[in-house]
Amino acid sequence: MSNSTVDASKRTWLIASGCAGAVGAGFTAVPFVASFQPSERAKAAGAPVEVDISALRPGEKMTVEWRGKPVWIMKRTPDQVAALPKLDSQLADPKSERTAYPTPDYAKNEARSIKPEIFVAVGICSHLGCSPTDKLAAGPQPSLPDDWQGGFLCPCHGSTFDLAGRVYKNKPAPDNLEVPPHMYLSDSRLLIGEDKKA
Repeated sequence: MSNSTVDASKRTWLIASGCAGAVGAGFTAVPFVASFQPSERAKAAGAPVEVDISALRPGEKMTVEWRGKPVWIMKRTPDQVAALPKLDSQLADPKSERTAYPTPDYAKNEARSIKPEIFVAVGICSHLGCSPTDKLAAGPQPSLPDDWQGGFLCPCHGSTFDLAGRVYKNKPAPDNLEVPPHMYLSDSRLLIGEDKKA
């Protein structure tokens, strides 16, 4: 072994080469590690959706997408809310006690909602996955009873739901419409897909 000192220019060259190698390894590792993260599409598929409901007027409904499903947000009128308890005897599960679609505790009421006037539900029939159509106006209409109070009709097999998404008795749909987890961020902002504050 020689005790001779290393030339200063060689030392600089060795340090520079080592640093360049470390930087190159870092640039190589970042995309590799990032490939383990879920894609933007996958994040969007399960991510909560924030919705502005400030423009929603009484009697109107809007639809947003969450996890690839249509989610309805309806602002019911005071008359529509008041009519809900009168329908209990005609419904298969008026208190949302069935467990096929677990109903959040805050929606286990006749309005099936946090705020009585705002109804949030997944717009997919519990029978075969069709999307029911709006039949919001009360009164006789084709394919509906003469004492219709407003709600939704599934065109595939005739299941009917009230304005709280509760299925009527003796219909093909086995359960009420699903109420997704949701919470209010403010009076005009709704978060669908999450119902617990961190």
